[in-house]
Amino acid sequence: MSERTTADLAQGDSAAEAGRRFKLLVLSSTYPRWPNDPEPGFVHELNRRLASHFDVVALVPSARGAKRRERIQGVDVVRFRYAPSWLEVLVNDGGIVNNLRRSPWKYGLVPLFLLSLSFELLRLRLTWRPDVIHAHWLIPQGLIAGLLRLGARRTPILVTCHGAYLFGLRGRVMSSIKRWVFSRVSHATVVSQGMLKFALDAGASGNCVTVQPMGVDLANSFTPVSEVERRNDELLFVGRLVEKKGLRYLIEAFAVAIGKRPSLSLTIAGFGPDEDELRRQVGRLGIEAHVQFLGAVRQAELPGLYRRAALFVAPFVEAASGDQEGLGLVVVEAMGCGCPVIVSDLPATRELPLCDSFRFAPANVKQLAERIDHVLGMSRSDREMAIAAAREELVSRYDWSTVGKGYARLIKDLARPRDAGQS
Repeated sequence: MSERTTADLAQGDSAAEAGRRFKLLVLSSTYPRWPNDPEPGFVHELNRRLASHFDVVALVPSARGAKRRERIQGVDVVRFRYAPSWLEVLVNDGGIVNNLRRSPWKYGLVPLFLLSLSFELLRLRLTWRPDVIHAHWLIPQGLIAGLLRLGARRTPILVTCHGAYLFGLRGRVMSSIKRWVFSRVSHATVVSQGMLKFALDAGASGNCVTVQPMGVDLANSFTPVSEVERRNDELLFVGRLVEKKGLRYLIEAFAVAIGKRPSLSLTIAGFGPDEDELRRQVGRLGIEAHVQFLGAVRQAELPGLYRRAALFVAPFVEAASGDQEGLGLVVVEAMGCGCPVIVSDLPATRELPLCDSFRFAPANVKQLAERIDHVLGMSRSDREMAIAAAREELVSRYDWSTVGKGYARLIKDLARPRDAGQS
């Protein structure tokens, strides 16, 4: 972070309070640690578009190798320490829930994480005095913001639910916590229409929750390129290697599909805690020669993968914890690049503009293999025309220019009562 920014935070510049420019404090667990970080970057992508409307500070966990403070594309990033650097391993490489499932000893880091987040949030509220707090994820960010709101009710809180903590973490205690968080925030957003019912069932008020998706750069990055020749025999998967992504079902279906189409290959772009088990599965099925694990792939490299693949497969499932996809932006990215897609039929994916022949029942290996064969049996022009017809609708709903404006309007509406001196 620049010296100017540091001073601004310390002095609590009052430009927003004068009605010229509001201050937005963003809380998130997932955030890029350095340039070309393979960690999901959608929170930052939203922040940098909001930075044209507000002074934006992102409060995120520290990670080994990341700068404690820096300014990235107009966003001031403050990373809080919650353990010695070698122990700051709760958040990245799969997310908090998956890290806890894989390594139960990390539960010992949770109290440190919550205390550190609380301290830094309180410090910034007292020194920088944000006009709105935007908490990504209901728990823990929404929970901590709600707890600290007890001492300063005038700061509006917007919480965005992405999936994991809304769908999962079931049981009486967690259900009570979610209900309490919804009662403390000023407004909540969910990233898909399919999530809305879950939010209402969890305690969100009907007039205080709206659907506001995350976005994809469909105007500049994820676009079709006619000069790139699409392959006839390559399946593509992109995503974290965790249970809810359903990759093990795709691998099993792929082993069936190559019985009919021996030239097929499967490219897997992503990393996560389930990688070793998935590699073992590929070995047990004897299909190592047909499957390539790319590991972590830079965001800038993804359009090239989508443009060359014959078919993108999103085999999402509901995990044992109840967690499932909130939206599945990788599907939007693939369609934006003109890549034919097939997706599992979950609440969040039903709003994507796809006909039934491009959908299959979650965890149904037989139907997935049949869908792969059916779509690959279509002519290339028919496959691509089906996706091209949906692209205009995708742009109107999911391009960052639209998504950013929607969140900016919502945040300004939340900030105005305080700007006018109302409690």
